[in-house]
Amino acid sequence: MYEVKDISLAPSGHRKIEWVKNNMPLLSALEEEFRAQRPFEGVKISLSIHMEAKTAYLCKVLAAGGAKLAATGSNVLSTQDDVAAALADDGIDIFAVHGASEEEYFRHIEMCLEHKPNIIIDDGGDLVGMVHGKRPDLAEEVWGGCEETTTGIIRLKAMEAEGVLKFPMLAVNDADCKHLFDNRYGTGQSVWDSIMRNTNLIVASKTVVVAGYGWCGRGVAMRADALGARVIVTEIDPIKAMEARMDGYDVMKMEQAAPLGDIFVSVTGCEKTITTDHMKKMKSGAILANAGHFNVEIDMKALEEECVEKWESRANIMAYRMDNGTVVHVIAEGRLVNIAAADGHPAEIMDLSFAVQAMSAKYIRDHHEELDDRVIDVSDEIDDVIARRKLAAWGIEIDELTPEQEKYLHSWDL
Repeated sequence: MYEVKDISLAPSGHRKIEWVKNNMPLLSALEEEFRAQRPFEGVKISLSIHMEAKTAYLCKVLAAGGAKLAATGSNVLSTQDDVAAALADDGIDIFAVHGASEEEYFRHIEMCLEHKPNIIIDDGGDLVGMVHGKRPDLAEEVWGGCEETTTGIIRLKAMEAEGVLKFPMLAVNDADCKHLFDNRYGTGQSVWDSIMRNTNLIVASKTVVVAGYGWCGRGVAMRADALGARVIVTEIDPIKAMEARMDGYDVMKMEQAAPLGDIFVSVTGCEKTITTDHMKKMKSGAILANAGHFNVEIDMKALEEECVEKWESRANIMAYRMDNGTVVHVIAEGRLVNIAAADGHPAEIMDLSFAVQAMSAKYIRDHHEELDDRVIDVSDEIDDVIARRKLAAWGIEIDELTPEQEKYLHSWDL
């Protein structure tokens, strides 16, 4: 079963998937292992992650392990129609169309759950939210799941705190091999790839305002700095604000940064990080982009209501004129800029993240009967195995502790 834009686009999607496969040695090795061991034989997995080539390859790796898959996208602009067609062509149940309406998007989410999954792989929490909201009848079939992104973890922890989470969820986003690399280096590179290819403007000499200094914000700021920009960071957390200052960046409130910035990137996971009040204080021509999961960080609803004129200033960029004459340019409707208006994180980065996903899914299959209904950290063992395999793929060897060093590090009577 599938619902894609055009199945004839499959050959293009197959080429994209083959390209990323050749640059994802961890997933390639897992595909061989899974094909031999069939750990997911008879297991039903529902997956909602940005539907592009790297995600498609994760789907194929899980299918090689025997999983019965149903997949959909986690953002209406991030689906690549040729990649979705390629998965359909491979016999995987896929429900995803680029530019889907909100109604279509959530219908695809529900269709992805119709085969009553045992394991959920989520990016932003929409699959889990659907099970707990509209489809609670499916919860008994679910052994557990994995959550890919910061926003999803926030939602899951809120559910756990309220005592409503019905099955265990592994916090894949918080695994070291995910957030230290995907969130920092992946977001850092892919956000600027998207901004530069969509604006065709130089970053050097500009003032870049980064809202939020978590791991994603660190990556965005670091790459902006390397490209020659002056970087301003806005934060609500005093510790992170101190880190940003000691990393060499200016730190101030958004209302102070608004008149100074040329490019604004929000990476907070919170709504209304950039409001229309901020926009009215900006330089005319300021560029706004969101690198958080949902399109709420830039207050697009208020912007649509308050602007006096809007037009497409460039492909993927809308211009909005405020009542004071200020014009701001918003990339990709304020949605996740690096995937809604580009190709997302580099393949080598997602090799790490999706290796964590694949191994975490296997962990759920093996241990679900002993797991509590809460948000659970990915085991250090999974992180260690993935890191060592990645180093080996790079041809890197590292030191090991001697028995004497092990004793020293675990002794108190020295």
